[in-house]
Parts: sequence; C-alpha cells; structure tokens
Amino acid sequence: MRGKCLKFLKMSGVNRDAPCGIQCVQRISGWFCPRLQINRLRWYQVSVLVLTYFTYMTYHLTRKPISVVKSVLHQNCSALPPPPDVVPGDDQWCNWPPFNTSDANTLLGTLDSAFLFSYAGAMFVSGMVAERVDLRYFLSIGMLVSSIFCYLFGLGKTLGIHHISFYLLVQAGAGIAQTTGWPGTVSIVGKWFGNSKKGLIFGIWNSHTSLGNILGTMMAASYVEKDWALSFVWPALVMGVVAILVFLFLAPEPRALGLHPGEPEQSRTPRRSLEEDEQTQVIVGDQIQPDDATEQTALLSRRPSPSRSHSAVSLSRALAIPGVLEFSLSLLFAKLVSYTFMYWLPLYINTSTHLTPKQSGELSIAFDVGGVIGAAAAGLLADCAGAPALVCLAFYAATAPTLLAYQTWGALSYALNVTLLVAAGVLVNGPYALITTAVSAELGTHSSLAGDAQALATVTAIIDGTGSIGAAIGPMLAGVVSSWGNWSYVFYMLITCDFLALVLLIRIARSEYRKIRYERRMASQRVVRIE
Repeated sequence: MRGKCLKFLKMSGVNRDAPCGIQCVQRISGWFCPRLQINRLRWYQVSVLVLTYFTYMTYHLTRKPISVVKSVLHQNCSALPPPPDVVPGDDQWCNWPPFNTSDANTLLGTLDSAFLFSYAGAMFVSGMVAERVDLRYFLSIGMLVSSIFCYLFGLGKTLGIHHISFYLLVQAGAGIAQTTGWPGTVSIVGKWFGNSKKGLIFGIWNSHTSLGNILGTMMAASYVEKDWALSFVWPALVMGVVAILVFLFLAPEPRALGLHPGEPEQSRTPRRSLEEDEQTQVIVGDQIQPDDATEQTALLSRRPSPSRSHSAVSLSRALAIPGVLEFSLSLLFAKLVSYTFMYWLPLYINTSTHLTPKQSGELSIAFDVGGVIGAAAAGLLADCAGAPALVCLAFYAATAPTLLAYQTWGALSYALNVTLLVAAGVLVNGPYALITTAVSAELGTHSSLAGDAQALATVTAIIDGTGSIGAAIGPMLAGVVSSWGNWSYVFYMLITCDFLALVLLIRIARSEYRKIRYERRMASQRVVRIE
C-alpha cells in the first residue's frame, strides 16, 4: 500500500519530503493545471524569501510592545485626574505595581536586561541545537514558544500579578525563545540563495526588523491606554498564526522539493542524481547544518554530521582574520545605540513632550521607518563603493550631530521631531544592518579561511554575539542613567558610544580608501590615448 502511495506521489509531481502545505499545493496544481510550466526554483525562492521575511518580522513584532507599555506602567500621575477612592498625597496611584516607585526606570531597565542577556547567552546554544534539527520545526516551535511568553506578559495585567519576579522570568524565557529566529532564517535563506547575496539584497531583506518594530508599535499603541494587556495579546496571536504558516509551507532546503540550485530543470518531476547523495554544509547561527534533513527526519537527529570530521577553528584564528575584531566591537556600540532607541524611545517622547502614551508610540515609528531606508541605503552604498567600513564611518560621523540635534530641538514641533527621528533611524540602523549581514558574510569567506565553512560559523558567532552584548547593556544603562532625572545624560552616552564605534573602524576605512585610490590609479594607467 505504501509503495502505491509513493508511486502515485511521484507520478503526480508531489515531493513526499516537502511540508504538508506544499504537498497540498502541488497536488492541487497537478489536478487542475497538469501542463503548467513554471520556473519552480525561482518560485520557491521567492516564497522562502517572503516567508522568512515575515517570520523574523514577527520576532520583532513581539519584542516591541514592552517599549510602548512602559509609558503606562510608570507615568506622571499628577497630570491625570485621580479617581474618588485615591488617598490624598498618593502620587503613584496611576502606576502598575511593582513599577510604582521612584526607581521605576531602573526596574524597567532590568526587564530589558532579563530579555537581552538571556538572548545573548542562549544564542550560541540555539545554534548548536539548530545544527541537529529540521529548521522548519526549529522555527515554528520557537515562534510558538515566543508567542506564549509574549501572551504571558499581558496575562499578568489580566490576572493582577504584581511580582517583579514573574515579569523577569517571562522576559528571560522570551529572550531564550527568540534566539531561534536569526540562525533559523539566515540558514534557510543561505541554503536557497547560496553565495548570491549582496549588500543591497541583504539590506532590503534585513528591513524585516524595522517593519516588525513598526507594526508592533502600532498594535501596542492601539491598546496601551485602554488595556495594555491587549498590546501583548495581539502580537502574540499574529506570531502564532505565522508559525503555523511556517510549519505548513516553509521548505528548509531545495532538496526537500527535489530541486538543485544551479542546475537547469528538465521536467516537472524531480530527477535523482548522484549529487543528491553528496553532503553539503550550511551555516546555522554559529554551527553547521547537515543538508540531509527531510520530513521524516527526527527532530533531534542523532546521525553524525559530516562536518564533525574537520577540526574546529580556534577562536584565536578567527579573531586573527583582518576586520573581525574591529567590526565586532563596532557592532557592540552600534547595537547599544539602536536597542536603546528601540526600548526607550516611546517613554522618552512621552516625558519630553505633551503627547499621550499612544501618540508617543505612534511617533516613535518614524525611527523605524528611517531604519528601513538606512539598511537599504547602507547596503547599496557598500555595493557601489566596495568599502563597507567607509560607509559605516560616514554614517557614524553623521549620527552624533543628528542625535544632539534631536535631543536639543526634537520637542519644539511635531514635524521637526518626525524629521529628526527619520534621520536618526537612517544613520543608526544603517551600519548595524550592514555589519550583521553583508559584512559578516564577507569576513566569514575571507581568503585566509580557504573555504572553511566552520570558520564562517565561528566568525558570524563572534560578530553577532559581541553585538548582542551591546544590545543588552544599552537599555540597562539607559534605565539607570534616566533615573537620575535628566535624559540629556542618556544622549551623551549614546553619542559617546557612536564615537567609539567610529574610532574602531578608522584603520579598516583607511585601508579601503587606499585600495580605492590604488585601483583608480591602475585603471587610469590602462587608458591608451589614440591620436
């Protein structure tokens, strides 16, 4: 019976290793459009790019509500009319315990630290797990767990939970679950597109972070003044729905659909060849993923990976690659600035202007809009100039005066606030997106590695792991510094970090500038004048 079913699936063009949703689509198209001829590889590549884009977008969708809700967890109660049952002299009546104290900003910063430090620490373990599992299961389960923790934070409001330990545990659990997103999506995109990724493509694809922040802010701001629990419930629901779509339709590799990138298709039915039996390796976070996982593969496969036969690349060798250490430390300070804006911008707008928490959240979207533009612009400039360090240096140089201008004049008018926020988003997120994507891939394929994929994983882990440390430290420091009563110190801290990120890339930028001058001089010498 099983043999007949397999024969039927083969004759109908259905891949038995494909996700069940794709199998249904293949079966329906085989029934109603049996003579349809399409470029299946390109079609599935587009679908994978779209699915992974919206997948990681939902990861940021569920990260953003906490930054919007902060403005109602602790606010200025004197500006609000108190209800009749409020005790006279109680200036904390409108705040949600345990954030109804004078050091509320420090507690809110601790929430951010619980998430970000657990995220940074679990990222390396997540990469090791991703090496041994089917990435479709890895992503869909991780998304479901992330949505549950997001829902639990909102459930604290519904159940009236006022213990800080509950919210810290929820944030820490969410940080661990969120580590499934980056290694899973990047690995799948790498399997489908190989080495064809360039700075502009990476920049556009990386805009999913800003889009997730924008949608997360909009959803959270819609309910923050009515019932802030819904600010977490709805993003969690969206992520759960996308997780189901990922499980049904996301093919983690071309071979699951009988496709071979780089080879021309000859028929609708996949054809087996000797190359299907060859093992290939693809990066998953900081590890290497065997290319033989199928629908029937166990979630925690015990089969030995072929990559185990190669000796591991030492940390000292990876750090010796020119540019790894400088870009890693530069990313630390870049992510520190970016994540401080991500988690504290709505609260800063609420305290520095007369806008409501909802309006403050909506205004903060301008920063993420600038992030989308900055990621694409930085990638395009890096492609054209062939000098990513120079591009980052130019963005860093313009960031400091922009942040100072926003802190000084941002509250004067709504239009000026929006303009400066968009400019800050472009300049802050441009280098951050460029380093985490195109630069990491370029350094991981440095000529000194001789094509060692395991070294590529180590280099990527060093750069992303170092950046995650900065992302964890920034919001925590912002909470402590802002509790001193003056947000100016926070901006001085961000400007200092931006300056340090710039200084760290000066040596590489100087080398790139010399290389450009040399190439232009050599090109001019090849010009032959004919009279």
